[in-house]
Amino acid sequence: MDYKSIANKIIELKNADLEFRQQLVETGQLGKGYNEQMEDLHISNAQQLDEIIDTIGYPTIDKVGKEACEASWLIIQHSISRPEFMKQCMQLLETAVTEKQANPKDLAYLTDRIAVFEEKPQLYGTQFDWDENGELSPNPFDDLTLVNERRKSVGLNTLEEQTEKIREQARNENHQPPPDFEKRQQELKEWKIKVGWIK
Repeated sequence: MDYKSIANKIIELKNADLEFRQQLVETGQLGKGYNEQMEDLHISNAQQLDEIIDTIGYPTIDKVGKEACEASWLIIQHSISRPEFMKQCMQLLETAVTEKQANPKDLAYLTDRIAVFEEKPQLYGTQFDWDENGELSPNPFDDLTLVNERRKSVGLNTLEEQTEKIREQARNENHQPPPDFEKRQQELKEWKIKVGWIK
């Protein structure tokens, strides 16, 4: 098995994702709903990674190296139109983390992302969204003390520190809250039903 070329392919997919995101930042489109071209790119990347996983299993550090392992996680994290793929990958990532072949932080982010889309409380407080006051705030979580303990266990800063960091990044990239909070919440709910996150 040519793991090196597989690793390079995964890194290429990740770079295409980040380059397109940067274009959206520069044109002021990031954060104005889920850009259709970005969704298409995320779906395409997920399909290609899915085929790689079928061939080699989860792209762990020992198979593809640290960079491609992290790149795989990013592709999975962005494959939000494919709930079953994300959930399947979370199970594979759990095993990889247990075997010390993937980063536990990545598992924390993926666990939270799935929880948020399923409208459940997150465990690590990694996922943020605009609130009704026009501030970026963590999506609902179970308990602040427990969240900070879990964050510390995987090497993350406190939720309070992360909130400040996320808000500063949004200011630097000139993100703006949605003009109509209720409308955006409704559109998000409809999208989650359409792709199968909730019924």
